[in-house]
Amino acid sequence: MDTSKLIVIAIGGNSLIEDSKHVSVSSQYEAARKTAHHIVRLVKAGHRVVIAHGNGPQVGFILLRAEYSKSILHTVPLDSCVADTQGAIGYQLQMALHNEFAKEGILPQVATIVTQVEVDPNDKSFHNPTKPIGSFMSKEDADSHRIHDGWDVVEDSGRGYRRVVASPKPVSIVELDTVRTLVDNNVIVIAAGGGGIPVVRHEDGSLEGREAVIDKDLAAALMAKELKADLFVISTAVEKVCLNFGKPEQKELDTIDLAECQKYVDEGHFAPGSMLPKVLAMMDFVKSTGNVGLITNPENIYGALYEGKGTKIVK
Repeated sequence: MDTSKLIVIAIGGNSLIEDSKHVSVSSQYEAARKTAHHIVRLVKAGHRVVIAHGNGPQVGFILLRAEYSKSILHTVPLDSCVADTQGAIGYQLQMALHNEFAKEGILPQVATIVTQVEVDPNDKSFHNPTKPIGSFMSKEDADSHRIHDGWDVVEDSGRGYRRVVASPKPVSIVELDTVRTLVDNNVIVIAAGGGGIPVVRHEDGSLEGREAVIDKDLAAALMAKELKADLFVISTAVEKVCLNFGKPEQKELDTIDLAECQKYVDEGHFAPGSMLPKVLAMMDFVKSTGNVGLITNPENIYGALYEGKGTKIVK
């Protein structure tokens, strides 16, 4: 890592919430600042950086506010919710990076790109929505939304009802050339937040938003591939990927190749709702580019490059 690399880093939306019982804008900023501190170290070392981020909890907050105010205000479609969070979280990351850079006496430019991500209108997930979003509802409220708003709603393990939406695979990053131009001019870019705003392209070339959720890690992997990134980093809640996670025989993984990854996936070591999509996104990047992928937690982003921290995935 002695030479300058282009690094795409995917940050989880939950990483901006350190205490679920004390959620506020100021506490989310402080979490963003801590992550920004470690990213600044990479930039100081001479690397170019593109940042993607999750937005699951933050979209949930917007939907909950809309639910409480539905008698006096219009509802907000899901694609607009994603756009809202791209702006708000991007703002927090921009400010956090600016302030952390100022402490080091350097002030590189940072920009957030409101990013549309094209999906296939015939993606099978549109015919079988399974991604839960928003808060739990009573059966009465669920039926009302199903009838009046056209929502797909399912009962969730006796805990109530939740809305489910499609989670299509990302096809292309609409603003990719804009991101590339900024990166080529040494701007730190925040893009494809929340997996990107899902859009479909019509035959005449026009775009239209869709109420869906794109997996953040898959979108970040696509962006990393299309930018020909030297390194793709997924920041999550643990320092290393583990086998038998949470069990007495838990084993941390340092460096694994694609064949080992596939074996562990087939053996069911990674939970579908947490580590599995991260490992699959990383495998996709490594297989396509031949470059190295890293999975670690925010405080070890720098250490994963220089101090043997985290889990490396190689071809």
